[in-house]
Amino acid sequence: MPPRDYYALLGVRRDASPDEIKKAYRKLARQLHPDVNPSEEAQERFKEVTAAYEVLSDPQKREIVDLGGDPLAPGGGGMGGGAGPFAGFADIMDAFFGGAGGMGRGPRSRVRPGADALLHLELDLAEAAFGTTRELTIDTAVLCGVCHGAGTAPGTHPETCGTCGGRGEVQSVQRSFLGQLVTSRTCPECAGVGTRIRHPCPDCAGEGRVRSRRTLTVKIPPGVSNGLRIRHSGEGEVGPGGGPPGDLYVEIHERPHPVFTRDGDDLHCHFALPMTAAALGTTVKLETLDGEETVDVAAGTQSGTVVTLRGRGVPHLSRGVGRGDLHVHLDVETPTRVDGDQERLLRELARLRGEEHAEITVTTASNNGGLFSRLRDAFK
Repeated sequence: MPPRDYYALLGVRRDASPDEIKKAYRKLARQLHPDVNPSEEAQERFKEVTAAYEVLSDPQKREIVDLGGDPLAPGGGGMGGGAGPFAGFADIMDAFFGGAGGMGRGPRSRVRPGADALLHLELDLAEAAFGTTRELTIDTAVLCGVCHGAGTAPGTHPETCGTCGGRGEVQSVQRSFLGQLVTSRTCPECAGVGTRIRHPCPDCAGEGRVRSRRTLTVKIPPGVSNGLRIRHSGEGEVGPGGGPPGDLYVEIHERPHPVFTRDGDDLHCHFALPMTAAALGTTVKLETLDGEETVDVAAGTQSGTVVTLRGRGVPHLSRGVGRGDLHVHLDVETPTRVDGDQERLLRELARLRGEEHAEITVTTASNNGGLFSRLRDAFK
C-alpha cells in the first residue's frame, strides 16, 4: 500500500513552514470538528487531517514522509507500540486551541541532525569510464572546536529558562466554543528548548557549529554516468547544537567528448570513408579509449554500415565486470566535384558495370519491409 500524502490531506506544499501547516490544520479542524459538523464523512475527514497534522508537526515523522515512508503505517515506525494516529494529541490541541494543559511534550532538544550537502564534479569520458580519484574542497558546517557543540562559552553552561521553568512550554486558561480550556504553547523565551545560553561561545555564537573549508579525497568508481550521485556518509553538514552530520553527495557531470557519444555503456562514433575505399575495402586506424585499434572495412561497404568492436565501451558499473561495445558508423563520402580525368574514369566504370542509365530499385528491409510493402500493409 503506497504511503499517504499527508501534505495533500492538509492542502499545503511540501516545503510548507510549521506555521503554514498549523494554520492549514486550524482552518480544516474548525470546519470538520464533530461539534461543528456531526456527519460521518466529516468525522472521517477530521481524523485524517488530524493524523496528517500530528505527522507533519513532528520533525522526525515529517522526515520519514519526505523520504517516502509512512510513520503511521503498521510496522512503519515513528509511533511507538501502535499508539495510533492520536498519540500526539498535545500537538493537535496546540494547533487547534494553542495546546492541551497537562499533556505537554516537554522541552525540545537543542541538538538536531545536520543537512546533506551536494557537490558537482565534472569528468571527461575516460575518467568516467575507468574511474579516478579527486581531491575536493568543500565548505560545510563542522563541529565547533571551542565548545564542541555545547554552544556555551568556556566555563559556562546553559541555564534553565525562567519563563517556562525548563518545560519548554507556557500555559494559559482561555474560553472557546467548547468551554474553558487550559492550553499550552511553545515558550517564546527559549523557543521550546527549556534552557537559555546566557554566555554563548565566541566562535560559533551558540550554534555549536562553524563554517569550515576542508579537503576530501573522493574515489570515483569505473563506469559512472552523467547525473549519478555518489554518497559519502557523514561528510555533510553538522547539525545545530553539534548534531550528527548529514551525508555528502557528489553528482557526476560528464563533459562531451569530441569523437565519441555515449549510450549507456556503449560508445558510438562516425568515420568518413572515401567512395573508392568503401568499394575496394581497406583498413583504418581509430584511437579508442584503450589506444589505437585497427578497423577492417570490407570491399563493397555501404554508407551507414556499423562495425562493432566488442568490449571497447564503458565498464559496467552495476555488474562490476564486463564492458559495453564501441560502434563505428561508416559514412561513405561521394565526391561532389571531379576533374576531367576522374569523370572519364567514372563513366568508363559505369559502362563496364552497365550502369550508364541508372534505374531505381526498390529494396525490402529484412525486418519490416520496404516503402511499398509498408504502404500495402497499411491499406490492408
